[in-house]
Amino acid sequence: MPTAQNQKTDAEAPDPSGSALPVNMTGRGRAAHSNKAGRFESESRELVDDGWGTIDELPPVKTEVQTEVARHVITKNSSPDLPFDRSINPYRGCEHGCIYCFARPTHAYMGLSPGLDFESRLFAKPNAAQVLERELGAPSYQAKPIAIGTNTDPYQPIERTQKIMRGILEVLNKTGHPVTIVTKSALVMRDIDILSEMAERNLAKVAISVTTLDRKIARSLEPRASTPTRRLQAIKALSDAGIPTAVLAAPIIPGLTDHELEGILEVCKEHGASEANYILLRLPREVSELFKEWLLREAPGSYRRVLSLLRSMRDGKDYDAQWTQRFKGKGPYADQLAKRFQLACKSKGLSPRSLKLSCDHFIKPTCGGVQLSLL
Repeated sequence: MPTAQNQKTDAEAPDPSGSALPVNMTGRGRAAHSNKAGRFESESRELVDDGWGTIDELPPVKTEVQTEVARHVITKNSSPDLPFDRSINPYRGCEHGCIYCFARPTHAYMGLSPGLDFESRLFAKPNAAQVLERELGAPSYQAKPIAIGTNTDPYQPIERTQKIMRGILEVLNKTGHPVTIVTKSALVMRDIDILSEMAERNLAKVAISVTTLDRKIARSLEPRASTPTRRLQAIKALSDAGIPTAVLAAPIIPGLTDHELEGILEVCKEHGASEANYILLRLPREVSELFKEWLLREAPGSYRRVLSLLRSMRDGKDYDAQWTQRFKGKGPYADQLAKRFQLACKSKGLSPRSLKLSCDHFIKPTCGGVQLSLL
């Protein structure tokens, strides 16, 4: 918990007293220490010490996984600043628990908190592969690369036993459908056998997200994600297997991790990355307060600097959702980041452009409930 002195470092600092959970209840490996009700809920609950000292006796929060029977798995979008128009999310919520995750607010649609609930109350779609095969077989379907990992991580810890992502890849490989993957998990190495087959036909590429090379900061920011060292090992293993691999320096946290940009690109290039990109820290809706709570708890001395720099790139706000600006920001500091990235890519031989995958190998599946043509 931040000290009283730390709480006064900013007039807008969140008051953690009403929503913070005891450390023993949040348990190890949790970035969020609060669990405020979602924004659509009419009621909220708070822990209150009644004087008997029973709060400290509450058990740690354990991860719960509920089954969601999916009716559709391909989500379409028309965002002008995204390089893809369709995506798949095998899971809702993410056990990696990254405090900065821009997907946290989506948990409110499930009647749950974007805080601790997001990383502990998860939803899995075990029928995703079967539904995907049906959707790919629709007469009107036209193949374009499907992006996976753009919301929650498909290789989060529960994938080790659920194996939903592997089932999806098996369908995509069988049908010759291109896929792009973003993950911060070394578990992706499990599926090198499928991904390497797809890469031979220019059907797959993987981007490994690296926020920091500092193990201590990574442990606190993204407590159940793979360590920076394991992610570098994943880059090397994927690259050695002939799978196009990119490094995604994301998110860049100004005043905390931005000084690592060149170092991240350099070490990832040494491990086999061929492409690179970066994304500025995004704090939509509830993520803003959650991240501020984390800053006060884990890096109170950086609180004012981080927010000042971020707001200088977001028109004075914590977040600006405008197209083309939400990923990179604007203003002098944002321009400086962009120039540093361009120079680093050039000097280290990393391509800032994304490899175009092939759609020429796609063959519509003839099962999964699709009615075949009689002609």
